[in-house]
Amino acid sequence: MAIEIKAPAFPESVADGEVAAWHKSEGESVSRDELIVEIETDKVVLEVVAPADGTISKIHVQQGETVQSEQLLATLEKGKVEKAPATEKTAPETTSQADDGASAMDLLGPAARQLVEKHKLDPSVIKGSGKGGRILKEDILAYMKSQDAAPKTESVAAAEPPSEKSDDMAAGEPVRVGPSSERVERRVPMTRMRAKIAERLLDASHQTAMLSTFNEVNMAPVMALRSKYKEQFEKTHNGTRLGFMGFFVKAACEALKRFPAVNASIDGNDIVYHGYQDIGVAVSTKGGLVVPVMRDADFMSLADVEAAIRDMGQRAKDNKLTIEDMTGGTFTVTNGGVFGSLLSTPILNPPQTGILGMHKIQDRPMAVNGEVVILPMMYLALTYDHRLIDGKTAVQFLVAIKDLIEDPARILLQL
Repeated sequence: MAIEIKAPAFPESVADGEVAAWHKSEGESVSRDELIVEIETDKVVLEVVAPADGTISKIHVQQGETVQSEQLLATLEKGKVEKAPATEKTAPETTSQADDGASAMDLLGPAARQLVEKHKLDPSVIKGSGKGGRILKEDILAYMKSQDAAPKTESVAAAEPPSEKSDDMAAGEPVRVGPSSERVERRVPMTRMRAKIAERLLDASHQTAMLSTFNEVNMAPVMALRSKYKEQFEKTHNGTRLGFMGFFVKAACEALKRFPAVNASIDGNDIVYHGYQDIGVAVSTKGGLVVPVMRDADFMSLADVEAAIRDMGQRAKDNKLTIEDMTGGTFTVTNGGVFGSLLSTPILNPPQTGILGMHKIQDRPMAVNGEVVILPMMYLALTYDHRLIDGKTAVQFLVAIKDLIEDPARILLQL
């Protein structure tokens, strides 16, 4: 019985995707729920698994090709998976590897072959990183660099003619040891996610009137509260750690209620005021920056917020976020301080009209009641869309967050 394996249904915000990698080939057996193919969209990498045990009879879309929502990807012949063919497959692979070892010169590209002949290298000891084990120019250069860095053994020294060495030394010719004259450049295409991030950032700067306002906040009260209840908080809430991001998310929710314009968005000539707070939290991954969203964050407790942030961060690193996780959002919080940033101007995440930037906590001398006191201070940045938000509103919004953080009891009492 043939089963059609199709791409997932994409939401309206995602036009198409690209086949990032096939983990199975035609004729290969698969088990139920085993990963078959990965599809990269503008936002996330989607995994397509086998719906049942069977064999991949035909692949309809090759790696690198564009796919539409629910497009046919492959055909699966349903049946019990037999493990015997796996053993049979091992022998040809071993044979092919032996053949490859015997004809290492065949694996050399033109540039790599030229370097091997010039420096009289043995290609069989060089590991290739190209497709099918091909040895690239970069592999040769890396091998030569490692050989230059490694200390010469006695056997190598003995292999060199003593007369030549003594002649060279007598002539006073220096032994040149340094970087290779070859300077390597690599050109790789952008991933769909990186290309989309670049496009959205450029659109944000062209289609919005972005402006930033700054303030600084004394983190001592929050740090004291965190230090006092950190262990008890973790025990009570099943291992959830008390961080700083939860305080800022809750403070942002309270400030958004007071200043609805910061929680609004522009749709054509209309202003859409959102009666809820869906807060996006920026997370850095290997593929780029993603912004998963916490729905109804204003109804979440501090422990729920911290648990959600931890869960989203882990799923983002494991490429387990879904498109729904990153769709929507009325306001974004980003923390460049985890990378050491002291001050920055975050870029809007359209159609949102505001984004809060947190930064590094640093001890600084501050004037308190006429005396100089060393306090842990953090710079805050609010980037907003000036088409909708006036400077007065933006400044008052940021001051409200500052007041809530410097007196955390205000968050609980909604003062």
